Amino acid sequence: MVITAPPLPATRAPRAALVRHLGPNWYASVMGTAAVATAGITLPVDMPAGPRTLLAAVWVLSLLMLAALLAARTLHWVHHRDQARAHLLDPAMAPFYGCLSMALLAVGGGALTAGHDWLGTGAAVALDTVLYTAGTAIGLWAAVAVPYLMSVRHRIDASQASPVWLLPLVAPMVSAALGPLLVPHLPPGQPRETLLLACLAMFGLSLFATLLMLPLVLGRLITSGPLPLALTPTLFLVLGPLGQSTTAVGSIANAAPGVVPSSYAHGLAVFSVLYGVPVMGFALMWLALSVAHLVRARRQGMGFAMTWWGATFPVGTCVTGAAALTRHTSLTAYQTLAVALYVLLVAAWLAAATGTARGLLSGELLAGPRPAPAAPAPETVRTTSGTAR
Repeated sequence: MVITAPPLPATRAPRAALVRHLGPNWYASVMGTAAVATAGITLPVDMPAGPRTLLAAVWVLSLLMLAALLAARTLHWVHHRDQARAHLLDPAMAPFYGCLSMALLAVGGGALTAGHDWLGTGAAVALDTVLYTAGTAIGLWAAVAVPYLMSVRHRIDASQASPVWLLPLVAPMVSAALGPLLVPHLPPGQPRETLLLACLAMFGLSLFATLLMLPLVLGRLITSGPLPLALTPTLFLVLGPLGQSTTAVGSIANAAPGVVPSSYAHGLAVFSVLYGVPVMGFALMWLALSVAHLVRARRQGMGFAMTWWGATFPVGTCVTGAAALTRHTSLTAYQTLAVALYVLLVAAWLAAATGTARGLLSGELLAGPRPAPAAPAPETVRTTSGTAR
């Protein structure tokens, strides 16, 4: 007898059915695309008009991607709440809710940098204000809610530790890095100082949470061996809090003069170098380790997965971190590093974008998980004694 599946309800067909398996991890594609634009515009080199226009176009692409994903994820929550709840209760998927925050923040920050020439100051500030406010609120929620779910509802052990666990914790660091862009557009006095010190507080929140989580990730890697092939690109996620925190202290120091007392402003400028230099050194060590694991995984047959986007935005934060150190130290070495890392960022983005486009055209990326292979049917055999078993 052939059993046919019942037709989808009208509320889920046909467009809503396409987004049933669209998880929050897709926001990583928006983050990576926005990083190409914002990191490129902050490079410590003379930028001709042509490349600036190209970077503005990339930022517009990230804005369109964000709008499309927000619409698709809204359909997901309206028509597939069971799947949405399952994502929240899945320790492998729940941390990706931090990506929603970072996608909003990255596109908003890009409005004031890469998109400023096209939008104008007024529209850029308005757009960034809306996206920054929403992204920061969601990021602070994720930084508390996801670890709470992991401790109360999820069933995990140390051997399952993954760099993905850092995603909700690094979201407030993105707010700390991009908030100073809005400081000059606030009224002088307490509004500016409040936002600047709030960014410093979010820097601390994310930094200490990361310092608690990172040993679990490194310990799992050392004691339990390499990550599964498809998850190998997520090793680059560790670069996110490293590069973003270096960017944050540099951005806060840039915005501090005239906002906080001069002694504080001077101290923040000194701190941006004393903190950023050793952290960037560790970031380069982790980058080399991640590349080595990635080469190994490719040789063992790692194919494309959405995890490839994990090698984009974190590398972009290292570009902006190196650019911040260039401005505060005037060293050519950091200028060269920023350019080299940007080349790596563009290569990673092209690889991830190409794989995503192919997966969307084939329908494979939006398809549900493949069912596990069925167990072989039991056979009846006759023994020499004539009994069946």
